[in-house]
Amino acid sequence: MSVEPVEDSVLKGIILMVLAFLVFTGIDTSAKWLALAGLAPLQIVFVRYAGHALISLLIVLPQEGRALFHTRNMKLEILRGVFLLGSTVCNFTAVKYLSLTLTTTIFFASPLIVCALSIPFLGEKVGPRRWAAIIVGFIGVLIATQPWGAEAHWAILFSLCAVTMASFYMVLTRRLAGVDSAATQQFYSAWIATILIAPFALGTWAWPEGTASWAAFCLIGFFGWSGHQLLVVAHRCAPASTLAPFVYVQIIWMTASSWIIFNQPPEMRHITGAAIILLSGLYVWMRERTLKAEPGIS
Repeated sequence: MSVEPVEDSVLKGIILMVLAFLVFTGIDTSAKWLALAGLAPLQIVFVRYAGHALISLLIVLPQEGRALFHTRNMKLEILRGVFLLGSTVCNFTAVKYLSLTLTTTIFFASPLIVCALSIPFLGEKVGPRRWAAIIVGFIGVLIATQPWGAEAHWAILFSLCAVTMASFYMVLTRRLAGVDSAATQQFYSAWIATILIAPFALGTWAWPEGTASWAAFCLIGFFGWSGHQLLVVAHRCAPASTLAPFVYVQIIWMTASSWIIFNQPPEMRHITGAAIILLSGLYVWMRERTLKAEPGIS
């Protein structure tokens, strides 16, 4: 089996990265649309992963062959899949009640949580400057969510649970780096989620009504698969360190979707909180780049 060569095309990588997060926005937009249309969150999660799993099986299996099923650490793959599933269930529950701008703002705290989790689970060292950035980032989350206010919604708890479980998923992804291939990790994460959620989703099954709901129903799995494919190609074109800051472009796509499709414009507290989280996340990223260049500091 031939392997696609690494390209030296930074601009192409950046464009693909931006497009990947536009496609990922389609996942949450579809989930919110289907939830508002009356479909149960567990069913939406099942449709999202079943579509992703089937596409990966039909397209990737002919390319990878039996190597697709080979894993050197099945326990970690299962645990990783469970955290991804839990994150998606919580997120799809939250987006039904909260604006996409707010859920995305909360989700942007994941790099900060991953940085904190890397100490006990990956044995990494985090110095006082990055700890300060983590604390500032959580202040941004508090500003955006304002859990002390009268308008605070209980669904914020689901969004916070979603970002926490997603962070554990990312930590486990780091643990599996160099252990299993990206194709194998995608295969197991999609199928584990599909199998685990199926008994709960099929028990409350309902078909969508209307053209828009059917479109969201059919496309949500494709959005999941194609978004990951765009990420893979983007990282083949440009270094990960170059592409990392473009994760935050998703706040633009999510805000546009929330405003145009669901008539939920961003509030000032969302914008302020997002700006603080973005700046703290970018500082952590810049600090990590400095550490790689100068290993003696923390």
